[in-house]
Amino acid sequence: MHIGIPKEIKDHEYRVAATPAGVAALVDAGHRVSIEKNAGAAIGFSDAFYQTAGAELADAEGVYRAELIFKIKEPQPAEVARLRNGQWLFCYLHLAAAPVLAADLMRAGINAVAFETVLDAAGRAPLLAPMSQIAGRLAIQAGMQALEMKNSGRGVLLSGVPGVAPGKVIILGGGVVGANAARIAVGIGADVTLLERDANRLRAFDEQYVGRLKTRYSNAANIAECIADADLVVGAAYVHGRRAPRLLTRESIRAMPAGSALVDVAIDQGGISETSRVTTHTAPFYVDQGVVHYCVANMPGAVARSATLALAEATLPYLLKLAAAPQAALQADAGFAAGLNIAAGRIVHTGLAKDLDADLG
Repeated sequence: MHIGIPKEIKDHEYRVAATPAGVAALVDAGHRVSIEKNAGAAIGFSDAFYQTAGAELADAEGVYRAELIFKIKEPQPAEVARLRNGQWLFCYLHLAAAPVLAADLMRAGINAVAFETVLDAAGRAPLLAPMSQIAGRLAIQAGMQALEMKNSGRGVLLSGVPGVAPGKVIILGGGVVGANAARIAVGIGADVTLLERDANRLRAFDEQYVGRLKTRYSNAANIAECIADADLVVGAAYVHGRRAPRLLTRESIRAMPAGSALVDVAIDQGGISETSRVTTHTAPFYVDQGVVHYCVANMPGAVARSATLALAEATLPYLLKLAAAPQAALQADAGFAAGLNIAAGRIVHTGLAKDLDADLG
C-alpha cells in the first residue's frame, strides 16, 4: 500500500507520525512510503534519515495522493481539502468534540481510524496511553506556569519551601492522565487530592502513595468542596470515545481562589468545565471567572521528540496490519475495529454517533 506521512501543521505541532526506523519497517513489509519534506526535521529526524530508510520525499500534495494517510493530529482545513473518497486516515481525531470536522470527513467519503478509540484485549486504549502519560506529567508543569504572576496566577509555588505550605493540587480523574499528574505533583511535594469514581482505583492510589496522596470519591459535592481552596485543578476525566463529562460549572470555577489555575487536559474531548475553550501553544493561557485556564489541545507537542518516540512504537504494529489489508485487519480484531469512527463517509462508532446526534452507519 502507498502510505503518506504529512508534516503536521497544527500550531506548534512538531511531532511526526513515524520515525526513520518505523519507515524502514514499513518499506521492509513491501509498502511504499511518501513523507513530506522536513516532516521530522524539528526533532532531529532529517530528510536524509527517511530517505536512507526507504521513504520518498514529497510535498503535501504528493503525500495526500497516498491510499493511507498516517499522521498525528486531526486534519486541519487545508488538509481536509486534500482528502478523497475511499482514502484511509489513521490519526488522533477526537470527533466527539468536533462536529464540523466530523461532517467534513463524512463528506470526503473517507475511512477514518482514530488512535484514541482503538482498544486492546484488556479494554485499554494503547494508542492513547503514551500521550496521556505525557499530558498528565505536563499538566503539573503547565499548572506551575499558570500560577506565576506573569500569567495572572496567584504566585503560589506548588512544592512550597521550608516554613511555607505547599500548594494544593486537585486532580479530577484517576485514569492514565490523572495517575501521571499525581506522580509529578506528589513528587514535587505538593498537597495532592485525587477524585475518582472507581473504588478500586482509589484503593490502588492509596496503597501506592501511603498517605502522600489523598483520595476522594468523585461526586458534585466533593468536587465543589475540594476545588474551593485549590491552587491548581487538573481536568483528567475521560470517557472512551465520548465527549468529556462536564464536572465544573461557571459558578464552581468562580468559587475558586482568585489567580488559581485549571489545566483541562480533557479539552481535546470538549473539556470538563463550562469555562474551558481550546487554546494553543502560542497563546496557552486565559483568565475566566478569575481563574487562569490552560486548555491546549495538543499538549504533548511541547515535547515533540519524546512524544514521537513513545507514540511511534505504539502505533507501528497497528499501522502494519492496516496497510497490509485494512478490512481484514479490522475484522480480525474487535479492539482495532473500535478505532473505526467513519467508514465510507458514515459514522460507525456508537458513542460518537450519540454525542453528535448522528445516524449510525
